[in-house]
Amino acid sequence: MARFIERHPAWALIVIIAVAVLAWLVFAIWPPGLEAAIGRKRVFLNAVLNGITLGGLYFLVASGFTLIFGLMRNVNLAHGSLYLFGGYVGYAISSWTGSWLLSFIIAFIAVALVGVILQLVVFRRMEGQDLRQTMVTIGLSIVFADLMLWVFGGDFYQIQTPSWLIGPIQLPLLTAIKSSGEPVYLQYPLVRLVIFAAAVVIGIAMWLALNRTRIGMIVRAGVDDRDILAATGVRIQLVFVLVFALGAGLAGIAGVVGGTFQSLSPGEDTRFLLASLVVVIVGGMGSIPGAALGAVIIGLAEQLGSVYIPTYAIVVTFLIMVLVLALRPQGLLARR
Repeated sequence: MARFIERHPAWALIVIIAVAVLAWLVFAIWPPGLEAAIGRKRVFLNAVLNGITLGGLYFLVASGFTLIFGLMRNVNLAHGSLYLFGGYVGYAISSWTGSWLLSFIIAFIAVALVGVILQLVVFRRMEGQDLRQTMVTIGLSIVFADLMLWVFGGDFYQIQTPSWLIGPIQLPLLTAIKSSGEPVYLQYPLVRLVIFAAAVVIGIAMWLALNRTRIGMIVRAGVDDRDILAATGVRIQLVFVLVFALGAGLAGIAGVVGGTFQSLSPGEDTRFLLASLVVVIVGGMGSIPGAALGAVIIGLAEQLGSVYIPTYAIVVTFLIMVLVLALRPQGLLARR
């Protein structure tokens, strides 16, 4: 952080001012003039929290994508299909067994197995051939979409939230003060907060695994120079299969999350593939912290935009990507 401030003092000042303004908007009592200009504070706080929790979902999808694309250099444009397939598997398991937690485990295993098949059958035969990988995975995504439409139809599905996560929780965020002087605090769905906390834990665990363990060192070394690493006796192809399975499994988990507090339907695969691409581009290829930062930025932009400028909400998201590409093409927190 200190190095970034030294190299880019102007951008650091802009970021500090933006964070300070956002903190004031979240924690301060709004004057009547501000509420008359942009609406009630409760609406703003809900949009901010929705953006942050949506960012947690985007991170789960994009973290698997950045493992496969950013670290392993495999262009997997069927990643959105893995997300939707995981959601459908989670819905089927939770409906059949009534267990929400079991749906995560089965979805992770099922989608990870699909990832292993993709790595062995497709990507291992096309290593370093980015254009062929792109075209083949686009074709696979179309095939997967038609197969899922055939099996599950065009209906909307939502995974049932477990009873112990149903209902709101009161947060220490002041939204208004009644005429009697009694403060009014924000109520927010507990399930979204729990899922976001789980995304944070997964992100920290992934970062530690990649940067503080031997397997992480092997993965990074294999990306940089796999021939030298293979000469040391490491079974690099087995490592890559496991990493691909992990990335695919994370997409499956994200599918269950998305099906819990949003919905599952045809077309969600394309939406989340585009979201993953934008998040990875904004955050930086191969960077787990970058994926987290990019996911939160895109989630906030999407939700705040849908509240205050609904016509141009999507434009704001892609404008952020364009600005990052123009000013910092490697991404905000690109892996060195």
